[in-house]
Amino acid sequence: MSESPRPSASAVQASHQVRAVISRLRRRILNASEVEDLTLGQASALARLSGKDGVTVSDLASVEGVRHQSMTATVNALAARSLVRRSPDPDDGRRQLVALTAEGRRRVEEGRQARTEWLAARLQERCTEEERRTVIAAMTVLERLTHD
Repeated sequence: MSESPRPSASAVQASHQVRAVISRLRRRILNASEVEDLTLGQASALARLSGKDGVTVSDLASVEGVRHQSMTATVNALAARSLVRRSPDPDDGRRQLVALTAEGRRRVEEGRQARTEWLAARLQERCTEEERRTVIAAMTVLERLTHD
């Protein structure tokens, strides 16, 4: 069996820098739309439900990487705020599907808008046109890394 060649010094340096910057940027973007009455887990679950007709709590827990019981508590809290609704699964009456309410959709969209506006404003204020074009080109390269 042949071993993979060791990464070059520049690949290792790029890896460290990309991870560090993305981690800090993610926190800043999330803080831009932080809703004080929702936990990060609740906000993440709402975002996962966006664009879906309904998913089971088990499926939602799986994609969020949490235990079923934890997701049940999250969904219960969101339902208490009228951000999600439960309905019987038409394919299996023993299961329930969770979907966004109109208010839940509004909250998700407002959060996305706030994050987009925050990042666009920072790019406008702190970067030149050439730097913004460099960011766009870099995103093309990074996007390629996400495909197998």
